[in-house]
Amino acid sequence: MIIFTTNLGDIEIELDMERAPVSSKNFLRYCKEGFYNGTIFHRVIQDFMIQGGGFTEKMQEKPTRPAIANEANRGLKNVIGSIAMARTDSPHSATAQFFINLDDNDFLDHTATTNAGWGYAVFGKVTAGMDVVNMIAYSRTATVKGHEDVPSEAIIVKNVTIK
Repeated sequence: MIIFTTNLGDIEIELDMERAPVSSKNFLRYCKEGFYNGTIFHRVIQDFMIQGGGFTEKMQEKPTRPAIANEANRGLKNVIGSIAMARTDSPHSATAQFFINLDDNDFLDHTATTNAGWGYAVFGKVTAGMDVVNMIAYSRTATVKGHEDVPSEAIIVKNVTIK
């Protein structure tokens, strides 16, 4: 169990080490290193997802370790409350950023081992704090330093606790 303490409240996350071991271990390592402390939820789109894990409050991107293999082909689905690895257009480009699904986003699921079909790897779920996730989801957003959908008032990860 991992607890993200934000300035809006706590979000508890349970990892699926069995079905998404690479993503789970990667996320856990960033948590243990304190990487997420002081980061923000920098991309919020109502009825879609909230994304965090890569930027400071000043919208400076944090340096990460190398990218990991995409595990979207392991059967976990992008459903409400699931947490998944964010990535670029390249299927195997996920590093530290993650997102929490606000809806059943089946279009993000794996369909084929092609660039277009790889999908986004789910590696766990929110077990408590969906009320906090939903508060974040309804944040007013703006474009900041070329990034769209950034909450106007920073939503900061103050601390990460591993239980």
